[in-house]
Amino acid sequence: GWIFDDQGHIVTNHHVVENANEIEVVLLDNRNVKATVVGSDQGTDIAVLKFKPVKPLVAVKFGDSDKLRLGEWVIAIGNPFSLGGSVTAGIVSARNRDISQGPYDSYIQTDASINRGNSGGPLFNLEGEVVGVNTLIISPTGGSIGLGFAVPSKTVSRVVDQLQQFGELRRGWLG
Repeated sequence: GWIFDDQGHIVTNHHVVENANEIEVVLLDNRNVKATVVGSDQGTDIAVLKFKPVKPLVAVKFGDSDKLRLGEWVIAIGNPFSLGGSVTAGIVSARNRDISQGPYDSYIQTDASINRGNSGGPLFNLEGEVVGVNTLIISPTGGSIGLGFAVPSKTVSRVVDQLQQFGELRRGWLG
């Protein structure tokens, strides 16, 4: 995950914290802090965590995923296979990709190496803005073969707002 405000809020994937009894966050300076789930949404696979900061935090900003262009360079950050921080680069291969994972499929596809452990990490544009949340890969081996997918920041920012406000995503319905 990654810190998106100076209050100690973190964005990650729902599947990363699902069924967790206790959550511990390791910060860049190697401090371990306890965090709680503010809200989580299985449909979009987004969760918001909160911890109490003891020092001022530097947060990263959301970018506009709708402005991404095919072939644009992106950077994926994560913790693959628990090796510690990892940074990989690639290009945007597709936008609004539907891979039949559910009713909210609209992924950014990238060939930036995303592996197990990168889930919940940010996908940055070259301006240093988060344009997606690394979420899943398609792979027959479990390792990256260049088919990585991120939830677009346009979706994530709306989900995060509702999770912070209500603790859940409130979807409209007819009936």
